[in-house]
Amino acid sequence: MSNIVACPLTPDRWEDIVTVFGGGDGKGDCGRCWCMWWRLPRRDFEEGLGKKNKALFRERVEAGPPPGLIAFDDTGVPVGWVQIGPRGDVPNWNVPQRLTAPLDPDEASSPGVWGISCFVVRVGFRRRGCFAALLDASIDWAKENGARALDACPVDTCERRPASGLYHGLASAFRKRGFVELTRRRPDRPLMRLEFTTQD
Repeated sequence: MSNIVACPLTPDRWEDIVTVFGGGDGKGDCGRCWCMWWRLPRRDFEEGLGKKNKALFRERVEAGPPPGLIAFDDTGVPVGWVQIGPRGDVPNWNVPQRLTAPLDPDEASSPGVWGISCFVVRVGFRRRGCFAALLDASIDWAKENGARALDACPVDTCERRPASGLYHGLASAFRKRGFVELTRRRPDRPLMRLEFTTQD
């Protein structure tokens, strides 16, 4: 796969994210979650698995701003997704007990502190550079939209895992792009950050 383009998920691209998520029938990647895990209380999330979560995520997309980026291959086929935005957009990502929680609690609501909370690459399009393209585009998107810092809590392990278990991203790829480790609350999951230099 080459020439992957990542675009903000705006309402006119709704059918494209439906394709990435497997149609919302519970069979494809995120077909039950619909990226609502980090947004809802656990009980509400579990009660909404599938169609209800899909409807809630559509409301979020319609309301804007874009909750992430969707990737297309060079034929225009939607192939992947990354959820990225201010930490405040994904409140459960900031819960103190989480591996992803900020070191400074005030950063949970800071519009300048962003986070990358999950990736999806469609079956059949993996290991072709989609994840790397989404990560690079995420860095650009955060910087262009006023972020002063971009956090992530990727997987850092030599153990083999199914692709579906790597939705946090791979720590090695983040390191290559300048992310530094802030803390490690579990051996395989560093909390990492990329700081952006303010240009006057």
